[in-house]
Amino acid sequence: MDLRGRNKISPDFSVSSMTDIVFLLLIFFMLTSTMVSTNVLNLELPKANGVPADAIQKDLVISINNNGEYFIDKTPITKESLEGELKTIFQGNQEPAFILQAEEKTFTKDIVFVMDIANRNHYKMVLATEPNE
Repeated sequence: MDLRGRNKISPDFSVSSMTDIVFLLLIFFMLTSTMVSTNVLNLELPKANGVPADAIQKDLVISINNNGEYFIDKTPITKESLEGELKTIFQGNQEPAFILQAEEKTFTKDIVFVMDIANRNHYKMVLATEPNE
């Protein structure tokens, strides 16, 4: 009398499907890692293609020069009083908007400061650039 079972279970483990998955993940990460790296060294931000600032119908212009001095329509203003002055100018305006003109070598922190004021007060802002040559 033979009591051994008819179905034999193999103790071997096939890893071929796992190696296929690891290989596909390796290819995926290799391709996406080359797309993530950006060229940040050769950027010239003030030049861009698009609509010129003259074509946009906005009445107020805020300018920042390379020395970090702020101007509202050619009138000098301090950095601390900029937000209060904008609030008084836009009081009662349904769609407050302005153009931000920053010189080429202006610090990013000065531009972000004005952008933060616009974001907090829900002002629309256009960053003026020079057209590409």
